[in-house]
Amino acid sequence: MSPALIAALAALNVIIIFVLMAAPLGLRTVRLAATLNARREVLWQALWPLGSDALWSGEFVAVEPLAGTANGGADAGVGTGAGARVKLRWHGRDGAPIERVLRFEDVVKGEGFATVVADDSSLDQDFWANYREGVLLEDAGEGTRVTLSRTDRYRGLAFLAFRYFALRREMARLKSWAETGTVRRVGLFERPLTQVGMAVLSALILWPFFGLTVSGLVLASILTAVVALHELGHMAAFRVAGHGSARMIFIPLLGGIAIGGRPYDTRFEVAFVALMGAGFSAFLVPIAIAASVLADGSGFARAGTVLAMLAGCAALFNVANLVPVWKFDGGQVLRQVCPTPATLALASFAGMAAFLALGHRVGFSAEVLVAAGAVFAILSLLTAGGGAKLKGELKPILPIERAMLALAFAAAFAIHGAGLIWAADRLT
Repeated sequence: MSPALIAALAALNVIIIFVLMAAPLGLRTVRLAATLNARREVLWQALWPLGSDALWSGEFVAVEPLAGTANGGADAGVGTGAGARVKLRWHGRDGAPIERVLRFEDVVKGEGFATVVADDSSLDQDFWANYREGVLLEDAGEGTRVTLSRTDRYRGLAFLAFRYFALRREMARLKSWAETGTVRRVGLFERPLTQVGMAVLSALILWPFFGLTVSGLVLASILTAVVALHELGHMAAFRVAGHGSARMIFIPLLGGIAIGGRPYDTRFEVAFVALMGAGFSAFLVPIAIAASVLADGSGFARAGTVLAMLAGCAALFNVANLVPVWKFDGGQVLRQVCPTPATLALASFAGMAAFLALGHRVGFSAEVLVAAGAVFAILSLLTAGGGAKLKGELKPILPIERAMLALAFAAAFAIHGAGLIWAADRLT
């Protein structure tokens, strides 16, 4: 892979990450409308949080009006304090259902209303500062035209796209419930078969960067498999940490994301889950090296080369994830392990220096290493401080936990670094 292609791939990733995570989009409204074969009164009772069918979707598990919300809040206007306390099916840090206090605005009984979140037991109130939901119902012949909207201030396209697809999913489920009486299971994107397809697509997108040859396809497939194994480590860590569920979302070209079943509860949990992406693969790299040596000794040189490529790709990908970039695994681990800003800065510079020294040892040119350092610095600046802020502080990390994580971090870096050096020597 030539330096020019490496630079192009790095630049493309930086641009995509900026557009997805950091581009200032301002206040935006996602709006979706559809005509459903159901009476307006029926849909009102389902969409109005205090309606008789408010639990139709399973998103709410309990709803109660706030004190002072007369007549179910249906005749209340702006400024009356009308609202409801709802319990959601998703669980918070304590394992209990998340609770939210909703306030109603612009209420016209049977026609529409708006909702803002006044309190949330899981997320900090700053997350909801600009958020507003809207519902509008209009007669359309024998059916009803339903318009759902979500307004918020966005930074990056990723969360805006998430809100759009979530709104589409809600409308599809509402249509199924209103017209058939049952809630149709949706969520095609998150199904395992879809994610396998996304992984295949990712490998095909990467293929031209490695050359449109059989070897290039093998290398692209290996890198895709390495990403999947890395995210599998995160998923396993989520389950060990007590999450009831964990899933993987594959994003072509950029990699993958592992998602747990509830918010983080402790700083140790944050660091443990982040470290286990590279930690899990640290067990696999020595196995791939041993299998490559065995294949070479048995006369299967081509299989030995493929296994060496697997070891090298896994080592490079995982050691790069340990670089102290804010949103990378290394940055998340170091922020929990280092007790002061001074120690965090020292550890970050040491980690970056170790990564660049490793790159020099395996043969990357000075130009490539400088470009890599610049890309990591840009990524750290783009992603710093982003993400949803949880309500309340995470439980503190104990000194013994900090020491264990620091040693595990150093061990993972050392194993992947040694694996990368071995693979570079074997393949070149």
